Order: sequence, then structure tokens, then C-alpha cells
Amino acid sequence: MNDGTNRQDAIELLQELGLKEYEARSFVALARRENGTAKDISEMSEVPRTRVYDAIRVLESKGLVETQHTSPQVFRAVSIDEAVNTLRTEYADRVSSLRSALRGLEPPDDESEDVTHEVWSLSGEQGITSRTQQLIEGASEEVVLVIGHDDTFTDRLAAALQDAEDRGVTVIVGAASEPLRATIEAALPNVEVFVSGLEWLQQSSLPGDTTEISRLLLVDRQAILVSSFTRNSESGHAHEQAVFGRGFDNGLVAIVRRLMATGLLSEDDPVGQLADRG
Repeated sequence: MNDGTNRQDAIELLQELGLKEYEARSFVALARRENGTAKDISEMSEVPRTRVYDAIRVLESKGLVETQHTSPQVFRAVSIDEAVNTLRTEYADRVSSLRSALRGLEPPDDESEDVTHEVWSLSGEQGITSRTQQLIEGASEEVVLVIGHDDTFTDRLAAALQDAEDRGVTVIVGAASEPLRATIEAALPNVEVFVSGLEWLQQSSLPGDTTEISRLLLVDRQAILVSSFTRNSESGHAHEQAVFGRGFDNGLVAIVRRLMATGLLSEDDPVGQLADRG
């Protein structure tokens, strides 16, 4: 990755974290040198000189830039670590404020609400990963997870499964292949891992169907998430989609529980025995 690419990536990421374009460009320009005047910043960042001062004032208020009141004024960026920590704190504060605001908009709980036929769809890896994490974190009895693709088993997922196991939740993980099983066992030595035996997790028998099952999660025998991804043959980009159901009598949950109970996941796997108790 060359300097120009790094510079552009940094500018775009700073904007995603709340800085405006001229502020991001000015900060990146200062980060590339020991210090500089408004003229120096303008020349390096392509920010109009008259706008540099406005950008610097904002950066200074955020604790990202320091000013030396000479003539002309000289500016310098704080260290990269300090800048990242400052932005992380501000971002966390914003997220916390957003959480409080959104919770104030939530409808009141209705204990009589029937959720036995609740089925929703999710799209995008980030959202599906977050929902998977949320379900595992909320488990009180058992987590059964079948992983159909190597990329699905991340450090974040491993940590969530380990946390569940540490608090006494029964955790059983199925892998689509023996190499993946070995990877999971190495990361989670105290968790029971088996090879699912479901070839259709990784490939379809239908002509032209490139869909692969990414994850199949059953939590406390009453919530289920099944996701799949389709890879674009030209770009190689994969788009993940999922369905999520909750409720002991939910049809989707019942189907998966019966699938497990019949031993279709693996003739000798422990999941069939576990689900059979339900």
C-alpha cells in the first residue's frame, strides 16, 4: 500500500468517525510532518487556506491538534496513539448517548405478546455477526453452533463461545470439515466439537447454485439463526443473508431441532442426543 492510498484511507476513516473533509485532510497533512503553518497545511492537504483555520479550530477543540501562538501560528498534530484514543473515547461516548436515546424510544414490554411465530430476515455480515454474538451472550442453558465456512469462525466468535462456556452454558460446535474442527478445538479446548457431516453446508447439488451455509445457531432450544452467503463469481465478493426465529414452538426452530434429533447432522454426534431431550 503506497503513501497516497494510506493518506486517502486515513481521510475517509476520519470522516467516518465524525470529522468533516477539510478537518480530516488538515489532520492527515499535519500527521505527516513535525509541524506546519496554515500555508503548509493548505499546500499539503489541498484545503483552501481560508478554511484551514476553521478546520484547525475544530481539531484543536477535539484535542487532536496543538497550536503555537507565534506569527505566523504553527500547528502540530498530537501523536497517533493519542489521536486514536481521543477519537475512540468520543466515538464510545456518542454510541452510549445513542443507546440511551434509542432506548427511550422503545415500546413498553408486553409480556402477553405471542412470539412463538416470530421469524425475521437479516442481511449483511456485520449485522448477522452482531445478532449471533447477542444470541450467544444471552444464552442461559445451551448453545449449538454449526459452522459451514472457515471465515465464519473468528476470534470474536471464539471469545463469545468461551465466555458462554465459562458461565456454565453447554456449548457444542459443529464444523463442516476436519481441518475446521481442528482449528476450533485449538481455540476452544474445553468445548465439544464435532464434524457435522453435512456436505450441503459447503456446496449445493443444484446447478449454478453458489450459495453456502455460513452458520447454523440454536440457543436454549428456542432461538435459531441460519445464514448463508452467495459469492459473486466475477468480483469474488460474498453477500451474507440470514433468517432468525425465536419461540419454542416456532416452526423454524422445530425443524432444526428435529433435524438435530434425527441425527442428520452426524450419526454419532452429541447434538442429536442433546436435541432429543427437547
